[in-house]
Amino acid sequence: MAAAALIEIWRGDLPESLHSGHAVVYGPQGVERVWGDAGAVVFPRSSCKMVQALPLLESGAAKAAGLGLRELALSCASHSGAALHVGAVNAWLTGLGLGEADLRCGAHLPFDKAEATRLSGSGESPCQLHNNCSGKHAGFLTLNRHLKGGPDYVEIDHPVQLAARAAFEEVTGETAAGWGIDGCSAPNFACTLEGLARAMHFFAAARPEDGLRAGAAAQLVQAMTAFPELVAGENRACTKLMRATGGKVAVKTGAEGVFVAILPEQKRGVALKITDGATRASEAAITALLVHLGALAPDHPVVAELVPPVSRNWRGLATGGMRLAPGFC
Repeated sequence: MAAAALIEIWRGDLPESLHSGHAVVYGPQGVERVWGDAGAVVFPRSSCKMVQALPLLESGAAKAAGLGLRELALSCASHSGAALHVGAVNAWLTGLGLGEADLRCGAHLPFDKAEATRLSGSGESPCQLHNNCSGKHAGFLTLNRHLKGGPDYVEIDHPVQLAARAAFEEVTGETAAGWGIDGCSAPNFACTLEGLARAMHFFAAARPEDGLRAGAAAQLVQAMTAFPELVAGENRACTKLMRATGGKVAVKTGAEGVFVAILPEQKRGVALKITDGATRASEAAITALLVHLGALAPDHPVVAELVPPVSRNWRGLATGGMRLAPGFC
């Protein structure tokens, strides 16, 4: 099936751009709603970090290391590299007797403007702690220490990645369609969008009394919703949406237009992919889906922020706006 029209950009009274994609809502009885193709194969990218973190808890590594909800939230994070994030990951690694050099995620300028300005003003270069995936990698290192694996924990045949792949295939209900190297150097496994939504449903329905894996999933959701500022950061869509839903929904973005949502009260999982990879469209689409499912009030300010009905130019003149395509939500 072809991708469905999801988000329109208008200028004046005419449509100017169109973002198409695929979206799946998966509930207790299975697939409930599809836009586009539920069988489209996608790389979840960072949207599946909570899946990659499951072995961290299931193995007993998190308990052995004394990790709390803050560290678990960081293990699922694509953070902004703010001082808050850098300090927390550094403290985590220090507690393990490890350091920045043990990471394998690489360094990039932080998304956080204050920290980026500080680095520029001081002439200091960003380090791997600033990488938006450094929390996930701290989780990998914690698991690796528990498993007594080698230092290159991002290799496809390393025990850490074998555990991550096993968890991914079990919760998606699919054999990985393939894999590629993510921006942070770790393997990223492909699945159908339905499989990704099924995995999010697993997290949404997970209860501690339902077994080890369910308990791990429930704890990760609790961590994400308790510390949304650690999962992303100020002025980031993930953090804004989790705050706007009062901590009742966990959401996670991924590169190239992927977004997922976990709705525990409804036991529903949502997954979407914008085919052109546009972040503005994935943020708008997940917001619209949360409103559609009754998890987000339609008049909450974050809705108009992420699905802006009016856009303005540098002089403040209204130029157009963003709309949901006919048939979406």
